[in-house]
Amino acid sequence: MVIFVLFVQILNISNNKHLDIALTSLYGIGVSRARTILKEAGVDKTLKADTLTVDQENAIRKIIESMTIEGVLKREIASNVKRLKDIKSYRGTRHMKRLPVRGQRTKTNSRTIRGNVRKTMASGRRKESKT
Repeated sequence: MVIFVLFVQILNISNNKHLDIALTSLYGIGVSRARTILKEAGVDKTLKADTLTVDQENAIRKIIESMTIEGVLKREIASNVKRLKDIKSYRGTRHMKRLPVRGQRTKTNSRTIRGNVRKTMASGRRKESKT
């Protein structure tokens, strides 16, 4: 098991997955960024975490530590959203109202941000119950 120490946190990378997929368990690293990290470190993406040498592990760790990921990235995003709310920009007010921010329609298909809110019944009429 490879343990990455990033600032204060200890993060475990899965041993049974290829490295390019295992690195995506870190917040802020997707598949393409993971592949870039591995290419920069000179490590094959099909290797698994338990087969890494110490030098390869240190090269990956060094590259990852230079990036903004995990808690730092989450705080940065939260502060950006808070700034938008404070200056009462259009995007900030959409965040406050829990509505889609990037111009999506809201008459239908905004279930992700609002939750599965259904205010009307399916057909508008109740079927008579059989007695």
